[in-house]
Amino acid sequence: MSVEPERVNGEADEPGWEVDPDDEWGLAVLATVGRQLKLRREAVGMRVPEFAVAVGYGEDLVYKVEGGKRIPRPEYLDKSEDVLGADGLISAMKEDVEKVRYPKKVRDLAESEAKAIEFGVYVGLSLHGLLQTPEHARALFEVSQSAYSAGEMDRLIAARMARKTIFERSPAPMLSFVQEEVTLRRQVGGTMVWRQQLEHLAEVAELRNVTFQVMPTDSGAHPGLSGKIEVLKFEDGTAVGRSDGAFNGRPTSELKQLRILELRYSTIRAQALTPRESLAFIEHLLGET
Repeated sequence: MSVEPERVNGEADEPGWEVDPDDEWGLAVLATVGRQLKLRREAVGMRVPEFAVAVGYGEDLVYKVEGGKRIPRPEYLDKSEDVLGADGLISAMKEDVEKVRYPKKVRDLAESEAKAIEFGVYVGLSLHGLLQTPEHARALFEVSQSAYSAGEMDRLIAARMARKTIFERSPAPMLSFVQEEVTLRRQVGGTMVWRQQLEHLAEVAELRNVTFQVMPTDSGAHPGLSGKIEVLKFEDGTAVGRSDGAFNGRPTSELKQLRILELRYSTIRAQALTPRESLAFIEHLLGET
């Protein structure tokens, strides 16, 4: 009688663990990891069915991981390390595999944020990802009509939260946020999630390297009404900017275009509440809950 290997967390059938077909670096990493796993398994004389039982996953997942077609969880690599006695070889691959879990565009964004010494952003329709709590982010994904699986949603939330290491960097970058009043009043996720989000914003707003401002709804027209604006500056003197309402929404490093974005962002900051007034506004909203 054959024994059906245990499938942990349904990973064998979880679409969220498939690598982006356009992610060349991710595909190369998974191909290398899969090849090494297969070589180690064959070196100790284990067939796939035997190995699957030993690590507690399905045979189909083992074949997909070894073929570079599925992103293995950290637990899968840990169990493979133990079963195969790989002397740290498999564990050494966990860092790159962890990066592959996040979509390429998120990795690229996180890389830019990690290098920035100044970061300014205006957001009109929702809270910026760097300001969101995990619960707030989950509530947004749940209403996105994208039919994410539970695992895929966890992956996206983890990727968004991983970017928040920017707040822990040393030396700390200068961060500036301008948010529309409506994004703070909208009770995303319900009253409790909303209150926790406001409390988190109040904590972030008091960080010494963060300037947080609220754009009042009654402030009238301003340059951000056409969409989000971001400007990142780097230590070598270069910069990159993007706006939904300029240059086809594409990132730009052209000096003339950056000046336009910086002027728009400066105008927005001038029309917004001061940082002190903005913190008082958050505290006022908290008092209403």
